Amino acid sequence: MSDTLSLPGRRARIDALSFGLILSGLVVAAALAAPLVAWVTGHGPTDQFRTTGLDQMGLPMRPNAEFLLGSDGFGRDVLVRVLYGTRISLIVGLPATTLAMLVGTLIGLVAGWSRGWGDQLFGRFMDVMIAFPFILTALSLATINRGADGQPRIPPEALVVLVIAGFSWIYFARLVRGITRSLRDGPLVNAARVSGASVPQILWREVLPVILPKIAVFWSVQLPANIVAEATLSFLGVGINPPTPSLGNMIADAQRSGLYQVQPWLLLGPGLALFLAVAGANILSAGLRSRLDPHSALRV
Repeated sequence: MSDTLSLPGRRARIDALSFGLILSGLVVAAALAAPLVAWVTGHGPTDQFRTTGLDQMGLPMRPNAEFLLGSDGFGRDVLVRVLYGTRISLIVGLPATTLAMLVGTLIGLVAGWSRGWGDQLFGRFMDVMIAFPFILTALSLATINRGADGQPRIPPEALVVLVIAGFSWIYFARLVRGITRSLRDGPLVNAARVSGASVPQILWREVLPVILPKIAVFWSVQLPANIVAEATLSFLGVGINPPTPSLGNMIADAQRSGLYQVQPWLLLGPGLALFLAVAGANILSAGLRSRLDPHSALRV
């Protein structure tokens, strides 16, 4: 009877996973199609068309046959810039989350396996790291990154990846540390010790297989947070620098200029793209959680 009652919940969760995959796939496809759309329209992401993209009063054009989502205050194609801005969000969010996962998993394994002062040292270190203010640290690093000529020493995209990964690895480390501590004195690990397995072999064969499904789910949970973090940094002028389009700096430009009042897609375009990217990742994480965690799959 309980199995029958749980079937609708299972179907709903499987549908959530499928819907998350479809929505995330559409966002990725749109980002990959950005160069193709730019080639078809003849509008690059930073190209200005002041003759056709602005009206006689110098205001941006509303959506028309040439500019499907209208233009901005410089006569640039909003649709092309939104697609390229979505590419930036994925180019930053995906590697930043993956790097944070790798670093956090390694540190979490070492911290969780350690005992006594070693475990306490790792715990205090993570507490200190999480106390650093994210925005102020990013602002300081962006300032240091500027050379004497005002140009960045390393690409802004790489800096944003490092900043976001430098903060988000802590959450992975805490998760892995807790799971490793609960497993290090368990029967599987004790049996591996008796059989003569080394510590790396135990971590690889007994601990890591238990951690991986939870890490995969947490990766998909952290991804939308990191996409929003990139947009936030760009919105505040710390992330991707104009004229390179990112969803954050496009939203900031629309709000600063106030031109969204005459051309709503200046704000709606990047805002909708950011919403779809975050929503797709969130729905995907919910579906992955139900698929990879059998205990949560039984709860309706």
